[in-house]
Amino acid sequence: MPTLEQIENEVKRLTKAEQEALRDWLENLLEDELEFTDEFMAKIERGEQDLREGRVRIRKP
Repeated sequence: MPTLEQIENEVKRLTKAEQEALRDWLENLLEDELEFTDEFMAKIERGEQDLREGRVRIRKP
């Protein structure tokens, strides 16, 4: 099995589009493993409140 360092080096060789696809896949994988704890739900609610009140950062591509 490859080491984390080997994987990181391989990821650097991917195209930008491949890196973005990998990021999306990894985000989905990690999201699926999240537990809906009270703390996690509170963070979601705070985020939704921030959106409603206009406290947002625009992410530039």
